[in-house]
Amino acid sequence: AYTLDLGVTELVESAALVQIQTDEDEPTAGTVTLTANYVLRDTTGTVIATGKRSVPSSFDRPRQEYASYRAQIDAENRAARELADLLRLAVAQDLIKHGK
Repeated sequence: AYTLDLGVTELVESAALVQIQTDEDEPTAGTVTLTANYVLRDTTGTVIATGKRSVPSSFDRPRQEYASYRAQIDAENRAARELADLLRLAVAQDLIKHGK
């Protein structure tokens, strides 16, 4: 049996600014970056492997608030699915290296 300690953080950034009026800047694109740090341990608590994976996902920020919110959620979901795939592969490789 193994234990996987996993921590995930999210960073949301505006990627572009466009001048709408003379004194108003509005973001038109954004990026969601999910970062996972993990520690894999065996039954004795010995650390077998550690790792870090990051996945960026871009999205458009329309002027409508709900559409912008929905676009960000969709980007978060895409990034989460891709991050899960990367972690699955990384942990599998770590287990193979450990000989199990």
